[in-house]
Order: sequence, then structure tokens, then C-alpha cells
Amino acid sequence: MSVWERSSTARVLLPARPRKLAKVPFVELTDGRVQGVVSSGSDLGRVYVSSVEASSYAFSCSTNNNRPCGGARGTFCNHIPALLNEAVLQYGGERVARYLRVDVADEVTGQLIALEMSNTQPTPADSSAAATVFSRFLRHLAYLELTPTTAPLPEMQWFPPTRAVV
Repeated sequence: MSVWERSSTARVLLPARPRKLAKVPFVELTDGRVQGVVSSGSDLGRVYVSSVEASSYAFSCSTNNNRPCGGARGTFCNHIPALLNEAVLQYGGERVARYLRVDVADEVTGQLIALEMSNTQPTPADSSAAATVFSRFLRHLAYLELTPTTAPLPEMQWFPPTRAVV
């Protein structure tokens, strides 16, 4: 058993490459989807919650108040490739392609993943996960507002007490 497996802290994976958070402030690989929050190109006060499902490539894109994206009419809107590009920067191209089950050769980019998925005629999905994704994004933003401290956070103290390993 390695040292990190015996501790109560999680190992942090550094991003594959540095990201600029202005366009896509939140991206994650979870629940069988690449999902996240993408800023609007035309309105500073609007964000879109976008997601693409693994295998089926069903996609959804809607505003934070659940209005459908005007560009996602039967095909990927501009928010989906932006989300995939940032996912590639955050997690690495091979990992994102493997997670989505996309066969991509050569250097993997978000644009290439989106192009491969577009060739299979992806279908729109319901945006029922948008509220959950946006809620997680807001939770992450709340952590940025905390003052820096080394004291434990009460909401993170769900770990059971353990005896020290000698």
C-alpha cells in the first residue's frame, strides 16, 4: 500500500497543460459525460452548461437558467468543441478520447474529438443534468471565496477517524 493510500488526503492530478478559465471555467469527466460550464461569447452575464455522453455522443447545451442553446439544433453548437478543447487541456487528449470512447489517431485535440463524434450523427439529449453540473460549478466557486487557512473545513470532515499507521 502506498503512502497516499494510507492518508486521508486525495492525490491531486495536475492539469495536462495550463488552462485559461475565462472561456470554460469548469470542466469534468463524470457520470459518463464530459460536462462543464462555458461562457457566452456575446453576453458576459450568461453561461452555458454543456455535456457530451460517452459512446452515444448525445449532447446537450443550455443556459444556466435552462433555456436551450440556439446553436445546438441537431448538431454540436460552438460550446461543445470549446468544452472538449478545455477537457483536453485539463485531462489530456488520450484520456478524454478514451473516456468518450472515440477512436482518434495522431495528436488528440478537442476539435478532432468533436469532428470524429460529428461523423456519427450525435443526437440531442435532455438537459436534466444541467442543474447538477451548474450546482457543482457554484460549489467550486464558493471554495475560491474562502480565506486561505490551514484549518480543516467542516464540510470536508466526513472522513472516519483512523489510528496512525506506525
